[in-house]
Amino acid sequence: MSYQIIADSCGDFTEEMKANPVFKLVPLTLEIGEYTIPDDENFNQEDFIARVKASPIGPKSACPSPEAFQNAIQSSPAEEIYIVTLSSKLSGTYQAAKIGQTMAEEEGTSKKIHVFDSKSASAGECKLCLDILEAKEAGKSFEEVVSEIEEACSDITTLFVLESLDTLRKNGRLTGVKSFLASALNIKPVMGAVDGSIVQLGQQRGIQKALKKMVEFAIERAGGVEKVKEKRLVITHVNDPERAEAVKADFLKSAEFKEIIITNAMGVATIYANDKGIVVAL
Repeated sequence: MSYQIIADSCGDFTEEMKANPVFKLVPLTLEIGEYTIPDDENFNQEDFIARVKASPIGPKSACPSPEAFQNAIQSSPAEEIYIVTLSSKLSGTYQAAKIGQTMAEEEGTSKKIHVFDSKSASAGECKLCLDILEAKEAGKSFEEVVSEIEEACSDITTLFVLESLDTLRKNGRLTGVKSFLASALNIKPVMGAVDGSIVQLGQQRGIQKALKKMVEFAIERAGGVEKVKEKRLVITHVNDPERAEAVKADFLKSAEFKEIIITNAMGVATIYANDKGIVVAL
């Protein structure tokens, strides 16, 4: 293996990616009160969602240690290592990966290593990993891939719609009054990542209207109908493949894409997007 693509577990790999040895995950840790598990291949989404709903304490995640990234680098048989992490504005994972890279280099590794700050999460990380794979399969050099994917990180469009605001409320990011009003009025916020930070872009009454607004915003923010023809669209769902297919259909009513990928969330995205949440990136 000449290269390996490593992501933290917010990369939400598809089943095909999980089966491909080119891809490797470094897990974050998931916490609900005293209950703690790694966000790895044993993650049970259904069980975790049930525990989150039953707990008065909001779920949290903790980033991997620098040693976890160092081990992933040093145990890899590849000569080129590409690491994609959660936005540095949302998690300490990017910094942990950079320190892990330095530790591996100080121990004398001859591998070429680059850590990408995705300025995104979930579907965005997955998209960037697939972009790296495409670039390497096209025969591009390490330097060409780094340049191309750094540009893709700056250019990425990431949006999401939450079915429930429970996690935000439990973690104190939304007041009880706001949470109650949003629930009572069936208001669903349309959120997005702007330079790696999460912002609210709009809101709609009802999930269907919110998802359609998300599709509209996504195409517009990615450069319009002509520009997205060249783009790969990734749709991450939390435990709701039917909703993901409906969102895909809405996108296809408005535009054409190079490729559309649907994937189920792992643990980190399950925490923050909540049950039945949808994240899109292109």
